[in-house]
Amino acid sequence: MEKVEFLVLKNLINNEEYLRKVVPFLKGEYFEEFKYKIVFEEISSFVNEYNECPTKEVLKIETEKRKDINQDSFNEISNLIDHLDEIPVEFEWLVSTTEKWCRDRAIYLALLESISIADGGNDKKTPDAIPSILSDALAVSFDNHVGHDYLEDYELRYESYHRKEDKIEFDLEYFNKITKGGLPNKTLNIALAGTGVGKSLFMCHQASSVLLQGRNVLYITMEMAEEKIAERIDANLLNVNIQDITDLPKAMFESKVNNLAKKTQGTLIIKEYPTASAHAGHFKSLLNELALKKSFKPDIIFIDYLNICASSRYRGNSSVNSYSYIKAIAEELRGLAVEANVPIVSATQTTRSGYGSSDVELTDTSESFGLPATADLMFALISTDELEDLGQIMVKQLKNRYNDPTIHKRFIVGIDRAKMRLYDCEQSAQSDLLDNKKEEEYDYEESQKPKKSFDGFKF
Repeated sequence: MEKVEFLVLKNLINNEEYLRKVVPFLKGEYFEEFKYKIVFEEISSFVNEYNECPTKEVLKIETEKRKDINQDSFNEISNLIDHLDEIPVEFEWLVSTTEKWCRDRAIYLALLESISIADGGNDKKTPDAIPSILSDALAVSFDNHVGHDYLEDYELRYESYHRKEDKIEFDLEYFNKITKGGLPNKTLNIALAGTGVGKSLFMCHQASSVLLQGRNVLYITMEMAEEKIAERIDANLLNVNIQDITDLPKAMFESKVNNLAKKTQGTLIIKEYPTASAHAGHFKSLLNELALKKSFKPDIIFIDYLNICASSRYRGNSSVNSYSYIKAIAEELRGLAVEANVPIVSATQTTRSGYGSSDVELTDTSESFGLPATADLMFALISTDELEDLGQIMVKQLKNRYNDPTIHKRFIVGIDRAKMRLYDCEQSAQSDLLDNKKEEEYDYEESQKPKKSFDGFKF
């Protein structure tokens, strides 16, 4: 029976359509025998340099130049090249067979590497890398999509305009209004607030809401322990004041949790990392591990919170400035959102001047203005003594790629800190805000009044 490797090499030099289809996905390590591997390397090298199929004569000449083979090996390789004659083969079958062979070889090699790592034979990789190695091997496929062809792919584009986008909805009316129905996949969404205002409360509330929608939630915390986050979510979902949770009898607590489990098909995983020790690479490994061990794929990821993540590009003790460091973290997390095809929700702190301010701006983002440049949605959570007395919190849009940020630029939501919960306020709470639906209107008559030369200056 003819080897698949031999069939692959034959068609690489005789079938240009096949060559251009499969050569980007082939690797020299997939070929078992040394002579097959050498011939493939020479084919790949020639195609990369000249963008053409090599002839048998070219392959022999290039092989003879190699320093890593002796005369006997060259004679054997030369004999192999002589037998690479063209034989008509059904194209789709050939591509499908090649793809299956590549995947089988990738899995086999991944298993060998995993065994070597487990036995301590690899100094560069730890056993934590095994899930990722196996996952990459299982994902081998001939995906030839290299971009959207504007003129040829117009039908796909038209369909996308009329396809209802899968979004993660809020249970808060005005958040749904400003995002046109919720958070889309592949996005980074940031809450900006001062210490103690409600960043974690907002994320715990939203995580609870998404779980009740029957979706899977991954909550990554680097500030509080897993149990503390779970306690806040318990207060929200079990409808119990957070300070009273410890007083619940075990039977009642168990009953409430069981009743909750009947209401949702979703799963909530809370994962704790030490502060400033984990970056997007760790989160990606966690996703792979959850997929392999629990068959769990999140629909949304919460990261509490962005500023205390690490960056995979920079070491924590490096001399890089905070602008570049925080911007790098934001870009890496947004890249993770795109790769995992989920929305990511995180938070950041205000600057010292923004803390306690009743009108937070983008410039009040702590450490790096590169963060709002990367985020898709950014909003401030603002609390004042007056709002606190009313059991309310103000939300101000700072950046919005989903909708016009001047529509409902500011709005009010109710807050129940005891139960770690947010809720919609009555419409009367919104009507007091000047720019509920738009910025203050330009007053033409006021603009025509003569102004004194030194108006606005203090003496």
